[in-house]
Amino acid sequence: MMSTQQPPSIDSLRVLHRSDDYIVVDKHWDIRIDSKMWYEKQTVQLQLQHHFPHLADPSTYYGFRFCHQLDFSTSGALCVALNKAAAGRAYRCFKDRTVTKAYLSLLRGWVEHETQTLDFSIGKNSTEGKTHMMCIEGSEGCENPKPCQTELTVLEYGLYDGDPVTKVLLQPLTGRTHQLRVHCSAIGHPIVGDFTYSLGADDSPYRMMLHAYLLHIPLEPQHLCVTAEDPFVPAVDPKWAPQRSPRTLAATVEALLEHRKTKESERGGGRGGGERGKQNKHRKAQEDSEEQRRVCQEWLNEWAGD
Repeated sequence: MMSTQQPPSIDSLRVLHRSDDYIVVDKHWDIRIDSKMWYEKQTVQLQLQHHFPHLADPSTYYGFRFCHQLDFSTSGALCVALNKAAAGRAYRCFKDRTVTKAYLSLLRGWVEHETQTLDFSIGKNSTEGKTHMMCIEGSEGCENPKPCQTELTVLEYGLYDGDPVTKVLLQPLTGRTHQLRVHCSAIGHPIVGDFTYSLGADDSPYRMMLHAYLLHIPLEPQHLCVTAEDPFVPAVDPKWAPQRSPRTLAATVEALLEHRKTKESERGGGRGGGERGKQNKHRKAQEDSEEQRRVCQEWLNEWAGD
């Protein structure tokens, strides 16, 4: 496996999936998705323009329609729509929360409960010097907290550079800003290398250990399901030394996708088939508010995140 500790470059774009409608890339851990700032020489936007200049759409603000966002320090699967119709189909999936995402992460300490739901409302931090951060409800300066949930599953226990660390799979059930980082910090197990939410203390690792591993978008007629290679293995980072593995990544992801398929079937059964299903779909479309339509149009014109 090739080391991912090398800095990004315009040439180092890894494509995981490509079709007429979508490209999914493996975003580097040290690169922004897009920027209009002249000093930003490395972005996914510029990488795409370099590799696929014929696919850029000058009518959009950034040249490409990013279907969702990843933090600057987060690596992994990032989906780009190549036309307005494809963007609309992806937007509907994200809006209806039918997209399945799962992230790999290394957390400080050994997480006691191997499977758990993290259920903390998150809001913006209004405290001076921390306005770039989010925080959990009840903490000082927390403004407008909104409910959000994350499923956590322990994969391995081990040591990172001699310190106890747990490798986990995180599935966000909602899409709040910095959700995974804040939730893990809230249970006393911050993400290894998260400089921001360790208040600058965790600055020795070469990166923040958060990686968008799985992306499943239930598009029609064919679902888009992509995984981005696991970077948290000793072959890539020798400082990570697994010691005990309660479950494998492959089995955990298989169970997650099977659970998604079951929920999808239940939703389909609940809606009813045939003419009744069409009527329900028509009614749902009519119930979309003007605000939702406005947001959708803005997203199609430029880009959007979940």
